[in-house]
Amino acid sequence: MLQSYQSNDLICFCIYFSRNLHSFYYLCTHEFEFLFYTGMKIENQICSSVIAAVKELYGQDVPEKMVQLQKTKTTFEGNFTVVVFPFLKISHKNPEETARELGEYVGKNCKAVAEFNVVKGFLNLVIAPAAWLGLLDDINADEQFGEKKATGDSPLVMIEYSSPNTNKPLHLGHVRNNLLGWSLAQIMEANGNRVVKTNIVNDRGIHICKSMLAWQKWGNGETPEASGKKGDHLIGDYYVAFDKHYKDECKELAAKYIAEGMSEENAEKKAKEEAPLIKEAHEMLVKWEHGDPDVRALWQKMNSWVYAGFDETYKALGVSFDKIYYESNTYLEGKAKVEEGLDKGLFFRKEDGSVWADLSNDGLDQKLLLRSDGTSVYMTQDIGTADMRFKDFPIDKMIYVVGNEQNYHFQVLSLLLDKLGFKWGKELVHFSYGMVELPNGKMKSREGTVVDADELVTEMIADARRTSDEMGKFKDMSEDEKNEVARIVGMGALKYFILKVDARKNMLFNPAESIDFNGNTGPFIQYTYARIRSILRKAEAEGVTIPATLTGDMPINEKEIQLVQKMNEFGAAVEQAGTDYSPSGIANYCYELTKEFNQFYHDYSILNADSANEKAVRLILAGNVAKIINNGMALLGIDVPERM
Repeated sequence: MLQSYQSNDLICFCIYFSRNLHSFYYLCTHEFEFLFYTGMKIENQICSSVIAAVKELYGQDVPEKMVQLQKTKTTFEGNFTVVVFPFLKISHKNPEETARELGEYVGKNCKAVAEFNVVKGFLNLVIAPAAWLGLLDDINADEQFGEKKATGDSPLVMIEYSSPNTNKPLHLGHVRNNLLGWSLAQIMEANGNRVVKTNIVNDRGIHICKSMLAWQKWGNGETPEASGKKGDHLIGDYYVAFDKHYKDECKELAAKYIAEGMSEENAEKKAKEEAPLIKEAHEMLVKWEHGDPDVRALWQKMNSWVYAGFDETYKALGVSFDKIYYESNTYLEGKAKVEEGLDKGLFFRKEDGSVWADLSNDGLDQKLLLRSDGTSVYMTQDIGTADMRFKDFPIDKMIYVVGNEQNYHFQVLSLLLDKLGFKWGKELVHFSYGMVELPNGKMKSREGTVVDADELVTEMIADARRTSDEMGKFKDMSEDEKNEVARIVGMGALKYFILKVDARKNMLFNPAESIDFNGNTGPFIQYTYARIRSILRKAEAEGVTIPATLTGDMPINEKEIQLVQKMNEFGAAVEQAGTDYSPSGIANYCYELTKEFNQFYHDYSILNADSANEKAVRLILAGNVAKIINNGMALLGIDVPERM
């Protein structure tokens, strides 16, 4: 019997059998073909058979990548389509004849293929029901189906996201950044990488000094405890206060300069430079960099308030970090690396003492690295951060999650890091994302017209609670369970609404559209998961026995086959999302799978199926749809509730 199978088929069977001793029973009851189906992916079976066909028919070995396998278009009969055109130079025949010959061979020798048809240069293959049952059995046996596990030798990918400033609380723009960064980390892990999630906190610089100076002048010793405000919100208020007073000074000075005969443009420019507040802020920055004890003590106190506030927000968003770096430490490393580059002739010093990099040979311009007063710039800090990270971790790939307004910055950083000898410098990835806009325009943090992250989270959860109450979805739940489900749904709505959009595009955020139990939303997907879990609980309560494995003679209809095929695409979706750095790809997949299941559920009963075998297949099918929805949404950082 074994001789009737190709040698590679036999190898697959032997591997499968050696790992699955329970399969012996099925072998003894004439289920050999079903075991073969479960031992090798359908796509791999087809690919191997096509390669063997080309060898047998045309006498030539071809690489696996030459076999182009696609999902068959819905207008044609079939499940998979082989593109024949790459083989025409080998066959020396027209597309239809080549496809027919390949189809006859594959149909005869590939056990997964039941029928075939030819449409021009395309070979459409109809997969045997037993093969789909075998695939469903494979999916059922793997809790992390479609994902790859990292090993000690897997590439180490570091992902930087969040990057807050300690002069203000996190806002909607930060929310998009954090959600993208966290999701990207999960996706890279699911692709078999080791991942380090990191944050760089901008805790120094002129903007920090603005908040400090404003609190010093007008704070009257106010603390988070005394005011009842989160620390990051309190400091943000003083950043706004500085800007208000600074604008008043600029307006007054500009009027004075204009009265003295200066042009309006020049007057405004000079006023911004000469305003007492901005001069004081610059003086404070210089004192900070020289280690002034009073300035440093104030800085440490105010930053500690901010960090406590950030931690609360990160917890609410469901994100965390493996390593946090602070620019107050990294800028010194950066200055040292710049000085090192200066000594090596990579950079040059101007007459005023400032240090620059000349990138004109790379098609760019000159870039400032150190100011004339010795203070560093953002680029210097990023160089220092990179140096510290490289010393801490053997990084193979570095991904920066930063808005697209910094595209040029990272183009420059990549060149500088490469010149300084970082192995991943030239290949660093800037995961560039678009801005979040509001129905009434862009956010302006200096004016205090931002969507605060904490308020947004609170409002989303409250909206989820209200909507769920109105729709009667909280029946028979305790108050604690209602609150937890509202949190899961509210945060799921927020995260999905943001992550389903292509990260590279600007997006309009409208929270009212996100909490909807129909359409392409987080709650729609979450509700489908909860519905499936309810069906499974009911089956258990009724004493329905779900077999651990399926047999090849169990019934499976076309809708069910479509669901199995859609589930099988999860691995490809994960891989593509990792290649493209695209959480939206996962969101789209979860939505498509959810729609497919709901169509099936509308047409077919699960618990009232006509036979026990039919019921078993559908319960296993539903359970695995729920599993993949759960795993897919987890890659987006989204929880799914057991009940809704």
